[in-house]
Amino acid sequence: MASRNRKKLAELRRVLQAAGISGLELLSLDDVDPFPEAPETGATFEENALTKARAAFAATGIAAVADDSGLAVDALNGMPGVLSARWSGVTGASGEDRDRANTALLLAQLADVPDERRGAAFVSVCALVSPAGEVVVRGEWPGTIVREPRGEGGFGYDPVFQPLGSTRTAAELGPEEKDAVSHRGRALEQLLPALRDLAERDFA
Repeated sequence: MASRNRKKLAELRRVLQAAGISGLELLSLDDVDPFPEAPETGATFEENALTKARAAFAATGIAAVADDSGLAVDALNGMPGVLSARWSGVTGASGEDRDRANTALLLAQLADVPDERRGAAFVSVCALVSPAGEVVVRGEWPGTIVREPRGEGGFGYDPVFQPLGSTRTAAELGPEEKDAVSHRGRALEQLLPALRDLAERDFA
């Protein structure tokens, strides 16, 4: 997986286990020799995910899955979108510090927006690049932005995102609950046939 995010890696591992897919060894960027990583400069999630997966596959020769995900807020015309991870402009900080800064800025921008106009969706695009070709899938998780962070689980904007039909935020859901309904879970579910095929192939 073309990521150093251990939570994303754990999520993919849980999805593979739940689907009964074996025969794949899951590695992160920390498990392979360093290579120049592709910058996330695409205008869409699809562009960024494919660019990262292609770079990882080209550098390692190992089938690569890359995810680009973010939060699209209706009142902000779909932003932060592909800029979600760096919305506050904070760089060089730990992931948790950056998450808090991004979330604080988002809540400030939505402070005067009434509850009925606080719709949003988490979006995840996953790209798989392997000797068998390229597969790109997209998952969306609709909900609303609450006014105060709630919950200790998840990461990113999870504490302020309340999924449609739920009374809890994404950060208040357990890992298995979240996998079953989240944007990344929905995208990875669509990727399972290609991953199962990959597990069964012999590229020697």
